[in-house]
Amino acid sequence: MHNAVRNATGILKKGGLIVCPEETGWGIACDATDQQATERLLLIIQREKLLEQVVLLENSARIERYVNEVPEIAWDLLEVSVKPLTIILPGAKNLAPGVADVLGNLALRITRHEFVVRLLQQFRRPILFVPLHNKPDTTAVQSVDAISSHIMDSVDYLAVYSNDDLIAAVNPGIIKLWPGGRIDIVRN
Repeated sequence: MHNAVRNATGILKKGGLIVCPEETGWGIACDATDQQATERLLLIIQREKLLEQVVLLENSARIERYVNEVPEIAWDLLEVSVKPLTIILPGAKNLAPGVADVLGNLALRITRHEFVVRLLQQFRRPILFVPLHNKPDTTAVQSVDAISSHIMDSVDYLAVYSNDDLIAAVNPGIIKLWPGGRIDIVRN
């Protein structure tokens, strides 16, 4: 795994795109602060009709670097969540254009996937991650073999680090937190 983390980090630092595993399945990732990299990834998202994009961090202490204000309830939700949880917060900052939506809302998740945690620790910046799906509204791609050739031709590195590339993909919960304390459950 060490070599895959090192190689993926090098690609990200050069503004490249990688395909890597995450607890929600396989996906495409890039430096969330690099405008050229994110523009390239966003073009792939549109072409392939991929639906979700999320900024991944390895620990919650880094959230405040990327949003103006973190409601107290966000910390509680992150602490008690037993499955992957994407939180949508207003007031994105310090990220490339297009990472947040047009209203400045940012989807972010604290990953627990060992590879991505190590990658983020070494890279020291957030990554923009887009889960790959075989078809819209289906579960995420769970194996490298299921990734389309179009995607593979569009990226700079495939982060495979073991003989077992199968991921037991988990659909994350998605919660939107509004100023003033309102909470919308987008997906349980």
